[in-house]
Amino acid sequence: MKTLAVIGCGRIARLAHFPAFSKMEGIRVKYACDLILEKAEKMKEDFPIIEQTITDYHVALNDPEVDAVFVLTPNFAHYTVTMDALRAGKHVMCEKPITVNYALSEEMAAEAEKQGKILNIGVCNRYHKSVEMLEEWNREGKFGNIYHVYCSFRSNRSIPGLGGAFTTKAQSGGGVLIDWGVHFLDLILYILGSAKIKNLTCDAYSEMAKDMKAYKYTGMWAEDTADIENGTNDVDDFITGYIRTDKASISFNGAWAQNVPDREMFIDFLGDKGGARLDYGNHFSFFNGETLETTSPEYDIPDMYQREDEAFLESIDTGVYNRNHISNILETMKLLDSLYRSAELGKELEV
Repeated sequence: MKTLAVIGCGRIARLAHFPAFSKMEGIRVKYACDLILEKAEKMKEDFPIIEQTITDYHVALNDPEVDAVFVLTPNFAHYTVTMDALRAGKHVMCEKPITVNYALSEEMAAEAEKQGKILNIGVCNRYHKSVEMLEEWNREGKFGNIYHVYCSFRSNRSIPGLGGAFTTKAQSGGGVLIDWGVHFLDLILYILGSAKIKNLTCDAYSEMAKDMKAYKYTGMWAEDTADIENGTNDVDDFITGYIRTDKASISFNGAWAQNVPDREMFIDFLGDKGGARLDYGNHFSFFNGETLETTSPEYDIPDMYQREDEAFLESIDTGVYNRNHISNILETMKLLDSLYRSAELGKELEV
């Protein structure tokens, strides 16, 4: 039996982790913590697996019964809460991104190693069945040599929580790249076989809501965090770039908001023997260059959040680092940091 504490009772807790906990065996969720007590209490009402609600996460860290902490806070708090939890002797599952920049991410990795604790990062797509299959097919040589990957994470007028934490760089670390792009680019590096970055170039734009009060939108998730009247919007709503790795080149376009009506969320893997298009979050189709046939494999897609949470708890028992261990995610954070630096400097960078 593992005793858990959950720090942060926002969207990712409600939509992903607490539903996963409710289906898992051998766990006890002793604490749900949020600075706004009503949010934690509402979570306890909806998920009876929660035993207690608190507003000070140190209560959980000081409890010797707690084995592991799930850090599900806004990005800027990942570093402080995770470091406190590790120093308190707790294993940690921290949501993506690791934190707001690469330097602090390295500190978190070093602290986990120093304390001898497991620190996993919630890049959940590594436990998505489609991603697992594509990674396996690449290792088996079905693609031949994957020489290029193109990805699109573009939507129409959907900036989240405008004016709030999502669009305030000091709290989020960035916009669409660090929010959506982290998932796309991380799963690409994983499928390619732990690809390492060589050089890159990037351009970032914040064009669609320069006047927040005049901004019109088709949808706004996390609208409860918005502050259009008095808030800040200093992050990227469109991102584009080109990356060279030791495995393949990668090009990408990402948009929270654009004046094009189509939502395009896909990744193309181009190999000399075959290629695949992954419909992000769903299935993929494979084109065989030898038979000139396209196939769409049929398979079930289990709950990736439940699978990554179970894998985290298994790592605590075995001490074996799994695919979501921070040591396997640092390259992704280095990539995001370098892309933002390239955009800021307006030039290509060696990494």
